[in-house]
Amino acid sequence: MDIAVDTNRYVDFMRGDPEVARHIRAADAVALPFVVLGELRAGFACGSKSRANERTLVRFLGQERVRVLWADEATTHFYGRVFAQLRAAGTPIPTSDLWIAALAIQHDLPLYTRDAHFASVAGLATL
Repeated sequence: MDIAVDTNRYVDFMRGDPEVARHIRAADAVALPFVVLGELRAGFACGSKSRANERTLVRFLGQERVRVLWADEATTHFYGRVFAQLRAAGTPIPTSDLWIAALAIQHDLPLYTRDAHFASVAGLATL
């Protein structure tokens, strides 16, 4: 199975959480939405281990089965639908997470996350 990984699960993986490691290692392919990269690098910039964290991220991204999901014009349509669906339901989520959800739906990938609010997104499978 291919999966998209949210920021919190990447952090859990790097902290050595055995269950998270099992899920990520079992995946045939791992996709990191570009927003996740931005969130991670923002965290690195505010921390005391930014160079070490960046090196670890670059090694992770360099694995053959890991790729970055970039937004394109089609993504904007998925984003718009997710935004409208959540607004109509009265269940908004953070803008960053709207992009992550749109990319996961666009690429038909389950999102591996700890954030419960993703359950409100129609058409998004979560792990």
